[in-house]
Amino acid sequence: MPHWRRVQAVRPFIEPRALALLLVIAACGWIFMGVADEVMEGETHALDTAILLALRDANDPSNPLGPRWLEEMVRDFTALGGFGILTFITFAVSGLMLLHGKVRTTLFLLASIGGGVVFSSLAKHLFDRPRPDLVPHDSFVTSASFPSGHSMMAAITYLTLAALLARIEPRRSIKIYLIGLACLISGFVGVSRVYLGVHWPTDVLAGWTAGAAWALSCWLIANWLERAGEIEPEVREVTPTTDHPD
Repeated sequence: MPHWRRVQAVRPFIEPRALALLLVIAACGWIFMGVADEVMEGETHALDTAILLALRDANDPSNPLGPRWLEEMVRDFTALGGFGILTFITFAVSGLMLLHGKVRTTLFLLASIGGGVVFSSLAKHLFDRPRPDLVPHDSFVTSASFPSGHSMMAAITYLTLAALLARIEPRRSIKIYLIGLACLISGFVGVSRVYLGVHWPTDVLAGWTAGAAWALSCWLIANWLERAGEIEPEVREVTPTTDHPD
């Protein structure tokens, strides 16, 4: 039996990593639908209002809590979820992957993030939730509120980039670092949207879960495409072995 056939024969139909991804994707989808249902019924308004006002000066709702430098720093964080920054980072990482010779993986990356943009836009048009009107907006906005586009696109972009970059990095520690960094940035972006008064907290929660579900689905599809030979294989860390004399 050829070597590649022996390898395929011992691989399970659904690998543990793929099963774990499916479970997390399902959990994210369940949370998103639950939040969306509660939002549409108005059940989250009291909680949303309490959290939003808790981040404002009680005597002056137009003034976010904290010093001026904190407000300015939060604006920097929110910019990490802006369309221009996300586009630049996406093409920058695509260039890096091309330099590594991962042409098909790069095309898959661009399709994944491009599809995420369409997904985010459709979700906003579908729910069409008004923006918070309790406090002044400290950032310019034009679209609907639910789900948070910055939070959703940050999760989609940074998690997808991290997952696909991890495929060309053999060291497990760096793979974990990339995923962790993507989660951290997505978290900062989401919190900044609430702090600046341009989103309800449930908008951000929905954006995080929908974005994570999309990015993890792309990661899962990448694994399946690798098994089908459609994209370049993941680079895996090689455990050194010690040859013992007979």
